[in-house]
Amino acid sequence: MRSSAPLLRVCDLSITHADAARPSPADVTFDIRPGEVVLLLGPSGSGKSTLTLALNGLIPHAVPATMTGQVIAGELDTADALTATLSTHVAMVFQDPDAQIVTGTVYDEVAFGPENLLLPLDEVRTRTEAALRRVGLWERRDENPDRLSGGGRQRLAIGCALAMGSPLVVLDEPTANLDPQGIDDVYAALADVVAAGDRAILLVEHSLDAALSFVTRTVVLDRSGRVAFDGAPAEVIREHVDELVAMGVWLPAATIAALRMRDAGATLDPLPLTPDELATALAAGGPSPGSSSEERSDETKRGKTPGTPHRASSRSARSTTEEQPIVRARGLTVRRGRTEILHGIDLDIARGTFTAIVGTNGAGKTTLLQALAGVVPPPKRQVIVDGVDPGAAAPRDLASRIGFVFQNPEHQFIAHTVFDELAHGLRLRRVPDAEITERVQSMLARFGLEEKADVHPFLLSGGEKRRLSVGTALITRPGVLALDEPTFGQDRARAAELLTLLHDLRTEGTTILIVTHDLQLVAEHSTHTLILRAGRVHAAGTTADLFRNERTFTDAGLRLPPLQRVLAASGWAIA
Repeated sequence: MRSSAPLLRVCDLSITHADAARPSPADVTFDIRPGEVVLLLGPSGSGKSTLTLALNGLIPHAVPATMTGQVIAGELDTADALTATLSTHVAMVFQDPDAQIVTGTVYDEVAFGPENLLLPLDEVRTRTEAALRRVGLWERRDENPDRLSGGGRQRLAIGCALAMGSPLVVLDEPTANLDPQGIDDVYAALADVVAAGDRAILLVEHSLDAALSFVTRTVVLDRSGRVAFDGAPAEVIREHVDELVAMGVWLPAATIAALRMRDAGATLDPLPLTPDELATALAAGGPSPGSSSEERSDETKRGKTPGTPHRASSRSARSTTEEQPIVRARGLTVRRGRTEILHGIDLDIARGTFTAIVGTNGAGKTTLLQALAGVVPPPKRQVIVDGVDPGAAAPRDLASRIGFVFQNPEHQFIAHTVFDELAHGLRLRRVPDAEITERVQSMLARFGLEEKADVHPFLLSGGEKRRLSVGTALITRPGVLALDEPTFGQDRARAAELLTLLHDLRTEGTTILIVTHDLQLVAEHSTHTLILRAGRVHAAGTTADLFRNERTFTDAGLRLPPLQRVLAASGWAIA
């Protein structure tokens, strides 16, 4: 029997960060009871991550902010109880897993929490092994966490939370850096957590397709940080879809595709939330691609609604006698310590293309992107970017040819204000002050950061940090732009704006390289795709050609998005 007493009570909670003009979240009230899986949605900047930090006392005890209202975890007021005590009631998985990794081995990291609870040794061992097996890291228990991929570290952080045994587990975008199998593994582990009915989960998540089958309730914050809707996920989405679209929050990919079809005159009732529901609606007489499909494709290219079919023009990924590739690698081999991560990579990237690098966690995607951009200097004479060898070039010379956006935005911030962060690269190039001001103001407006110009970058929301990191790479107008998980932390509207910007840059001649786990984004927006498998090139070519053969992806441990299969079967696939 499930207890009726809430595990968590949030009462009229408002939080104002230092230098912020208004609280976000604001006047938030809700309870979480045993057995619930609560999905917290809201546009970037609405205070989702800030709210999660208040649930286990990090706000106000560790993060400077003014908090009014009350949060009660169990019977403890988080404003009065110690954070260490609160951790036995609320376990936390941060948006950035590196922020909570403190030990030298995977095993010790998971054991660290239970050990600090002074549990018997046998209990510590049992919890640690169970948690590591749940997240698929038991076989790597003796490795240093630094050796894990970004997705691997995310699974490690989730394992640490599970080992605590807390009644409430709070996760901030836990699957953002995971491949499809990793997402399935995480949700399977979380389903086990709540199966007994005595624990609960609060989830901040943008990838709703996998989450919808798991969550029991949705709470939506509006742009001012107030609760706009609270109820069953299907009811909230179907009854308030237009308001959610206007807010810019993420929706299931099938729902977004259905909305575009609705705009084209189709009647899809009830509104599909899953690929299976969309397939059923199409089979029952829904729309088929006709003379207006190119118009819909053009709208998608402009980023109006991510999650719909997109016909991207293609150019050869291999160099030709007419034009040399802007990025070229031959025999690229990268080692980390004694471990070889990339094994003899050969690739050519044609000028003006939009290339997605995909693969399972640990395939070497981020390492390859960093090597091409010189963030991890490759061996000399193995890479050429726009005529420059990243293994030998001075950082200033390389930065004028390729801009890099880290998976974790904070890794590249060096200034004390958002304005100065954007201006830094221009000042190094001795751009006149008037031009610096003009270009920075333009970038602030483009990314919705005008009101944050004087704010410290570390005080931005996760989505705002991502937009700033992209802006700092763009502002020097490099010929190649490399982005690691560019839509991570973005709401739907901001992700659409970013993709629109990337397409505009490509139209102007910029070559785009991205690493992403989002194969739906790849299908809709990239011209070319490079699939890595265990540090080697598994396949490369135009996205349209690769997506015609599903086995190309499955042999690399990937799965085509279910929505892509539905669209392909109904004639809406990439041409």
